[in-house]
Amino acid sequence: MGLCGMLGLLLCAVCGAAGEHHKLRFFTTAMTDPGPGLPWFVTVGYVDGEIFAHYDSTARRYVPRTEWIKAPGAVDPEYWERNTQIVQRNEQINRENLVVAARLYNQSGGSHTVQRMLGCDILEDGTTRGYDQYANDGKDFIAFDKDTMTFTAAVPEAVPTKRKWEEGDVAERQKHYLEETCVQWLRRYVEHGKAELGRTEQPEVRVWGKEVDGILTLSCRAHGFYPRPIAISWVKDGAVLGQDTHSGGIVPNSDGTYHTWVTIDALPEDGDKYQCRVEHASLPQPRLYWWERPQSNVLSIVVGVVGAILAIAILAGIGFIIYRRHAGKKEKVYSMAPSLDGGSSSSCTGSSRTI
Repeated sequence: MGLCGMLGLLLCAVCGAAGEHHKLRFFTTAMTDPGPGLPWFVTVGYVDGEIFAHYDSTARRYVPRTEWIKAPGAVDPEYWERNTQIVQRNEQINRENLVVAARLYNQSGGSHTVQRMLGCDILEDGTTRGYDQYANDGKDFIAFDKDTMTFTAAVPEAVPTKRKWEEGDVAERQKHYLEETCVQWLRRYVEHGKAELGRTEQPEVRVWGKEVDGILTLSCRAHGFYPRPIAISWVKDGAVLGQDTHSGGIVPNSDGTYHTWVTIDALPEDGDKYQCRVEHASLPQPRLYWWERPQSNVLSIVVGVVGAILAIAILAGIGFIIYRRHAGKKEKVYSMAPSLDGGSSSSCTGSSRTI
């Protein structure tokens, strides 16, 4: 789910070359029990899938998360303070939404979330789309259809909210926000961030295997690629395998690029039949990568070296113990927050309303 709300004053020509698809999203999550040391409220802004702004209930400031948004002219001088105040108000409204959601779902305790995705797209043909969707505990709650200017309740618990929001001018304001304010801000962001958003970095791909108890686990790892979207699949005898693969998700690196991995289990004798297929914007066409079996002579050399080292260690009375620990990092995913609306045209984040 996502959040979107953007201010901008530029013409359509600045949104990039014809045929490009651009997206603006804000993802907001409010939680009753986030866990020790974690913020209970988070809002994150993305342009074309790349984070550019962030707010949480611990720091309580709306801050930049990429260099291009800091450049002169990217935003107006009051931008960060203005949107900090708006999201601080949204934070308080989302606190109320947690209470309201508990009442609507007859919840007396436990860990729960209210979420929202607000955003817009500029499509290849120049037309636009807008999104405003809400969730409770990760399941659809209510969504706005700007074409019909109605709210669709996904569950019976959302019917009271639908009735409440369809009164007055809520739908009209939200339609204007999605079709005008959001799109204008998206154009402005793309214009100022096009050098960064348009860059590509090819993935460095490595394939290796490990055999345990008669099962060969093949792993295909892609590192250092940009932008984030990538498709990695295992192919055997020309057929793409999907059900038996496992992915580690797409995780950011400290330099702004990404890495990911996909594994599959195979019979040891079939290892040469598998290929890793990688598709990415930086590659002119999909590429295939193979696992190379270790040579027996190489293994003999390794065993010999290890034996010599152990012999020296024993003679010297020194024991060598090597510990390796790999801590896997899970990708943070911020779901939609349930209480933002069209808000003021001067807001890039939109303002909230109670459900």
